[in-house]
Amino acid sequence: MKILVLVKYVPDATSERKFAADGTLDRASSDGLLSELDEYAVEQALQIADERDDVEVVALTLGPEAAADAIKRALQMGASAGIHISDDAMHGSDAGASSTVLSAAVAKADPDLVICGMASTDGAMGVIPVMIAERLGWPAATLGATLSLDSNTVSIRRDADTASLTIEAELPALVSVTDQSGEARYPSMKGILAAKKKPVETWTLADLHVDPGTVGLDAALTQVQQTTPRPPKEAGKVITDEGGSGAAAVTDFLVAGKYI
Repeated sequence: MKILVLVKYVPDATSERKFAADGTLDRASSDGLLSELDEYAVEQALQIADERDDVEVVALTLGPEAAADAIKRALQMGASAGIHISDDAMHGSDAGASSTVLSAAVAKADPDLVICGMASTDGAMGVIPVMIAERLGWPAATLGATLSLDSNTVSIRRDADTASLTIEAELPALVSVTDQSGEARYPSMKGILAAKKKPVETWTLADLHVDPGTVGLDAALTQVQQTTPRPPKEAGKVITDEGGSGAAAVTDFLVAGKYI
């Protein structure tokens, strides 16, 4: 059985992120890493592999050269192999184009199950999993807090505000899992060393038979038209307590700011 895990290389949320002149993300302005929410998807795939001897876990990413670091992290965690879709024509692609390319890659990889995170930590749209499933004609079971698998069926439990739903789908299928599905493992030294020997394939749009004219910024249905830099931080207000006046000063500050 082959499980394909979609992993995304995203800017570090703690770094200062900027946009380029064309409205796309300036990736050189911040460090990148594997999206934290995708680590939960990798973990669920690895848990299945831990329980079964016939499971191969493959990490798939779409992005520039640096995006290979997302695969590297998944391999260090325990994935068996990686696939990197890298093509300059993809620059500026929106969710529709990305899902087109990813669905073509899934079809080429021919897995039994695809596992995704609930959303990326940069775009935070959460639509890519269902868009891929729709293009493939596969069932999709999304936002799973738990995941279980038997020979022909995958099952998730989706927790809502008032109830929990159990959703089952016959393989091949696509699922997404939330950050409630289980803490992701930290790579061991053995895993870090082993990752260096694991195979990683690089695919282009030509390999996937995708027309470059249908992807990229010019073909995007959604584009960023204008951005405004975050205003610089202002110095905080220091309140000196003199003779018990501090409490009143703090209260006045909270009232003035309409915090209370």
